[in-house]
Amino acid sequence: MKSILKWATLGGLMLLFVLHCSSIWMAITQSQLFNGKAAESLNAEGEVIESEMIAELAQSNIALSDENASDWIKKDKRRMLHVVYRVGNLDKTIKFYSECLGMKLLRKRDIPEERYSNAFLGYGPEESNFAVELTYNYGVDKYDIGTGFGHFGIAIEDVAKMVDLVKVEGGKIVQEPAPIKDGGPIIALVEDPDGYNFELLERGPTLEPFRQVMLRVGDLDQSINFYKRAFGMELLRKTVDPDNKNTIAIMGYGPEDKNAVLELTYIYGVKSYDKGNGYAQIAVGTDDVYKTAEAIKLYGGEIVVEPGPLPGLNTKIMACVDPDGWKTVFVDNADFMKELE
Repeated sequence: MKSILKWATLGGLMLLFVLHCSSIWMAITQSQLFNGKAAESLNAEGEVIESEMIAELAQSNIALSDENASDWIKKDKRRMLHVVYRVGNLDKTIKFYSECLGMKLLRKRDIPEERYSNAFLGYGPEESNFAVELTYNYGVDKYDIGTGFGHFGIAIEDVAKMVDLVKVEGGKIVQEPAPIKDGGPIIALVEDPDGYNFELLERGPTLEPFRQVMLRVGDLDQSINFYKRAFGMELLRKTVDPDNKNTIAIMGYGPEDKNAVLELTYIYGVKSYDKGNGYAQIAVGTDDVYKTAEAIKLYGGEIVVEPGPLPGLNTKIMACVDPDGWKTVFVDNADFMKELE
């Protein structure tokens, strides 16, 4: 009987030791992700931390991880790289964007083994400017845009002239050029061959003519909070428009006149949208996809593609969705630059 009690006592001590080590390890893994340095199970004098301090230690490390994650997100070199969506005729869309919208074809690639091609277009080099990534899947000539996607915005010097070009090419004019309000800038709305809307805003020369990607959301405050905390974006401005029953929030990594931004639109009373199958995602650059993934998890985001290299390209990425299900892919900055070489 004494022998049994002895082994039971030893077994209990071993279990406590394992639990103690497990608690320390959980604290270490969170800390390592943002500090690159493991915590010790000893205090400053080299003494073993007592078991009753483990719960307090774990809580302090979780709080520290939150703080470290927030600091790291602020320091991370992030910018919006491009927006990805699907088209039914790649050559036709390239022609429309080049001749009507004034974009340049930056690169094009065909991946026959995966039965798709894509093309990157924009108003400047991808190293510094935002771009559109058009994807053509073999044999698919039409997509459902859905009701959630709003429009892309571009800034140009002469809206009326661009609208005339669109008309010549057989494009659809959704809204003729007109001032936003008395004395305001001229805007127009045109539709590309696949049904994606482009809002044209008359504005002087700018280094980044691509202004925005507009998406509709069901809870604007929740979305603002998510993009600020998990993505490190700034709320650049918020506009309440009771006459048109909507509120918009402009989110981004820099001022609107120098960077492409994300426009989130809440329409009063509408909580969900049909996303269709045309629009895909926005790509954002980051210095570390692994840290980014952990930070997004920390702030309640859902990871849909775990961080790691893409087959064939070896570019490291990770993907997540926001509270409304809109997808964002984070791309390793160094790998992205190599991809452009």
